Amino acid sequence: MNFYSEQDKNQEVVSLDQPSAADRPPAWLLTPLSRRLVLLGGGFLATAFTTSLLGRKEIVIAQDHPLYSSQVKIYTQGGYRYIISNGIPNHQTGAFPNAHNPNAIQPQRYQFRVPLNPQVAAQITWRRLGRFGIALNGVLFDPGAAEFWNGDRNWQYEALTGHLNLGMDSNNAHVQPGGSYHYHGLPIGLIAKLGGGTRMLLIGYAADGFPVYSPYGYTDPKNARSPIKKIRSSYRLKSGQRNGGPGGTYDGTFGQDFAYIPGAGDLDECNGRFGVTSEYPKGIYHYYITASYPFIPRAFRGTPDSSFRPGPEPGARQGPGRGPGQGGPPPNGQYPPFPPGQQPPFPPGQYPSFPPGQPPSFPPPR
Repeated sequence: MNFYSEQDKNQEVVSLDQPSAADRPPAWLLTPLSRRLVLLGGGFLATAFTTSLLGRKEIVIAQDHPLYSSQVKIYTQGGYRYIISNGIPNHQTGAFPNAHNPNAIQPQRYQFRVPLNPQVAAQITWRRLGRFGIALNGVLFDPGAAEFWNGDRNWQYEALTGHLNLGMDSNNAHVQPGGSYHYHGLPIGLIAKLGGGTRMLLIGYAADGFPVYSPYGYTDPKNARSPIKKIRSSYRLKSGQRNGGPGGTYDGTFGQDFAYIPGAGDLDECNGRFGVTSEYPKGIYHYYITASYPFIPRAFRGTPDSSFRPGPEPGARQGPGRGPGQGGPPPNGQYPPFPPGQQPPFPPGQYPSFPPGQPPSFPPPR
């Protein structure tokens, strides 16, 4: 089923099918959806359900989560792109809970918005912990681990460098205590669903509205006819010994073990650059998720929307030499994206992804 008219080029729709399950959750989580992904606003259509080899990992595209269907709705209106999802990925995941992650994937009630015409801000906004953006399948990009050496926030453990096992699956993702499945790095399964390969591929949006791409781009960022190459981060591992804190050699255990070296790669300190893309042929600032640190960017060139309020993973586990996560979003990430009363109520029943009587507080699409 289509959530909105495919003739309306001002709207984008992401829809995915539901798997069969003997023990089904509530009906509002299992509305039948068509097996396809349609991005009308950018004129992009992709249908790919194959076995792909991306990097060193072979991903077999299977059905969606066995208990819940992936539900995502994206539309544009009034200068914003609105994203509503239940946070369930549209690809095969690892086993959760597992030995290093005790949490089960559960549907969320995500409500986000980003500006349609993002602007570069006067200053960079750093976000070492919390939501960087959202993928086209409605799963969050949330790169920072809420794990710190002795509770010292000057030394934040890095999730993907192999020194801390947080139970990641082959999509570089795992699950928060509230059930939120989220990416810490390249979303391998999503990339495969979108066709994979060595082409420039839009995979999501940052909280400031700028687009996010897989790690391939034009050799000349200003020339769409130039060859495609793998885009490299400009962060490098520091040499020598850590000064204070946990001590020892810089080995990638902590985010603070890396330094930005201008010109060392293709990207700036925000893991992005200006250039042309298929969706933005006149050029736009855009981010990349890279195969090396910082993986997902840790800073914004624009101004992140308040619907992506920062916060560490709630209930982060403790371990030897690590302190607990502090603060964090309310259960299941249910932040209201707008101040109460500043948006008209959404028509009841318009969004079957949510329980009756609990519609999101977005303006309805026109």
